[in-house]
Amino acid sequence: MNIIENYSLKLYNTFGVDAKADFFVDANNITELKKALVFRRQKDLPILFIGGGSNMLFVNDFKGLALKLNLKGIEVVNEDEDFVYIKAQGSENWHQFIQWTLTQDFGGLENLSLIPGNVGTAPIQNIGAYGVEAKDTIVEVQALSLETGDERIFTNEECQFGYRESIFKNELRGQYVLVAVTFKLTKRNHQLKTSYGAIQKELEGEGIANPTIQDVSAAVVRIRESKLPDPAQIGNSGSFFKNPVISKDDFEKVITQHPNIVNYPAENGVKLAAGWLIEQAGWKGKRFGDAGVHDKQALVLVNHGNATGKEIYDLSENIIQDIKTKFGVTLEREVNMIF
Repeated sequence: MNIIENYSLKLYNTFGVDAKADFFVDANNITELKKALVFRRQKDLPILFIGGGSNMLFVNDFKGLALKLNLKGIEVVNEDEDFVYIKAQGSENWHQFIQWTLTQDFGGLENLSLIPGNVGTAPIQNIGAYGVEAKDTIVEVQALSLETGDERIFTNEECQFGYRESIFKNELRGQYVLVAVTFKLTKRNHQLKTSYGAIQKELEGEGIANPTIQDVSAAVVRIRESKLPDPAQIGNSGSFFKNPVISKDDFEKVITQHPNIVNYPAENGVKLAAGWLIEQAGWKGKRFGDAGVHDKQALVLVNHGNATGKEIYDLSENIIQDIKTKFGVTLEREVNMIF
């Protein structure tokens, strides 16, 4: 295990922000991970786990230990005629993991195709898209205590999943690292969800009347690629803001002034399309130095080259304030801020 000081993290975040960590280490297995945690405790350092680097913005340099996890492996742990239980290690690339499930004809994750990041970060954020969330298929999460190094299994219920939320973002934030996730997927009688977003239209455009889970995944990939920029081409972290959920009473006030506002039913009220709000407010395609809003999807903030994390953060703050002023709606960042 080689611990490096004053290490650049530019290649480890999809925004391409050139932030540095006081210390950096690779952990290729649980043993190395536990050793790194001992070093961290001895030095009394803050710790940051680096996965795919797709859900973070370095506003400043990181004054602590940045730990790159390299825990790989996918295995079937149980199955019956209808369902299969798949355990995936935390460092497996999320999209590649989904593609593996599709080659096995296992259903349940197809709507979440092409979301950036790794398996281990999916429960933290409870990632979701096109009417499906990670929590819908997660059975349990294997985690490691940062304080003791002890392993613990969290059931789906114990994860306290919500809209882009989990216990790991709230009550237990900074207390555990997620090392593996077990999913329950269908082997037959797949329940397709094609009514959300443009999936059905995309399938019809391809002349597909009776889609398979593979067809749905391919449609999602085409839609996302048409809207979301490739981080290899321009720095970004996908959707920067959550779609806000407001009460039905507040929605009645908003729709009176903005009758065309894009909305969807939600468990606790009405969900609004953050991208629509930002575009209507005139931010789409705007650029301020090298920090900007993507010209095809207003929900995405981008680094045109050498923007600092602070410049991108300030842009997001200005957008939040403007949306609040114009619509009376408060946007929340989906991306984690590293101060």
